[in-house]
Amino acid sequence: MSRAIIKVENLSKRYRLGLKEKRSKTLAGQVGNIIKSPWENFQRLRKLSKFGEEDESVFWALKDINFEVKEGEVLGIIGKNGAGKSTLLKILSQITEPTSGKITLNGRVASLLEVGTGFHPELTGRENIYMNGTILGMTRREIDRKLDEIIDFSGIEKFVDTPVKFYSSGMKVRLGFSVAAHLEPEILIIDEVLAVGDYEFQQKCLGKMEDVSKNQGRTVLFVSHNMAAVQNLCSRGVLLTNGKLHFEGVTEKVLKSYIGGNSSTYFLNLENNHIKGEGNQKIILRTIKISGSLDEDIPVFPRKDVFVSLDVDFKEGFKNQGERIDIRIDNRLGQRLIWYSTKAENMLKLRTGKLTFKIPQCPLVPDEYVLTVFIHDGHDVANWYPQVMNFKVEEAAYFDSGMTIPNGQTSFIYPFELINTYK
Repeated sequence: MSRAIIKVENLSKRYRLGLKEKRSKTLAGQVGNIIKSPWENFQRLRKLSKFGEEDESVFWALKDINFEVKEGEVLGIIGKNGAGKSTLLKILSQITEPTSGKITLNGRVASLLEVGTGFHPELTGRENIYMNGTILGMTRREIDRKLDEIIDFSGIEKFVDTPVKFYSSGMKVRLGFSVAAHLEPEILIIDEVLAVGDYEFQQKCLGKMEDVSKNQGRTVLFVSHNMAAVQNLCSRGVLLTNGKLHFEGVTEKVLKSYIGGNSSTYFLNLENNHIKGEGNQKIILRTIKISGSLDEDIPVFPRKDVFVSLDVDFKEGFKNQGERIDIRIDNRLGQRLIWYSTKAENMLKLRTGKLTFKIPQCPLVPDEYVLTVFIHDGHDVANWYPQVMNFKVEEAAYFDSGMTIPNGQTSFIYPFELINTYK
């Protein structure tokens, strides 16, 4: 039985959020704020010193995290943005210290957390290999021995003697990953940096991580929003939710828990659930409903019509300046299957009310899927709701089980119809 190479016990990380600075229009008011500030800070510290008492400035990025990672294991760490994944990796990489708890690392750690971490922009790629390798714990002799292999893997041979400040973000990722991967650490920590690289390099990195874990017996911690990569690479996973360990187990069960595979709710009120998209908020999405009927709440079946209804509100009125609403349907591994856009429907006249995408003869096979909604006001992003809602296509009769995506094709445009119901 392999030993635990990483052990995390009751790990917590607390931050104190900066409060909005108090400003006064008069000199006397500003002096008064300066005099009161030390007293207010003292009061906050008093509250923090009392067990269980915290003010609004306290934020727990991680709270009582416990897990172990065995030698040679590839652990996937998943969760929504802000769940605490990057904070956890920074603590494990010893970049930041925990507020409480204990971590035990039995081996040398190499981490790649951000694009170009440890690079000096004025130095060439070759010089940065030596500097970054030294920072990560490699000796000069070790770097000399692996230099050609590092450069070849990174694929930037032509630019290796060019200052890094002229590199693209993808080139920095290539070089950074190559140095970290060839360090031969007992523990390799990878954050969501592979998303910057192109497809070919991503496949090369995934192959390298697989080789490091399976053939060399080293441990890999892998954070990614690419569920297909997590499923293919990781034997086990942990799911973080709001700084807490929500689920731990085999990868398939963790992924199912993350995407809400058991959810049967196909109606979502964004306002009641305090879901706010990214954008200028000039167009608001209020509710989402997915059903097998326009008038009834019935399950979604393959080869039957599907209706995706959006209750939208043009706060500043519809100006006919290129406004559009897109919906994207991904499978449970985060792979895009279908993308619909109102831009494809010339006769559409958007107003405040319900916009319904009718998908004739649903082309999806029985499985769990995730809906993403994108809203553009014609000039800028009005709202962007990634993976906002889960839904399931139910099992149907054996000979009526839906269509499959053609081999080698990851997404396609399927005929759809738009229906407006005005208030």
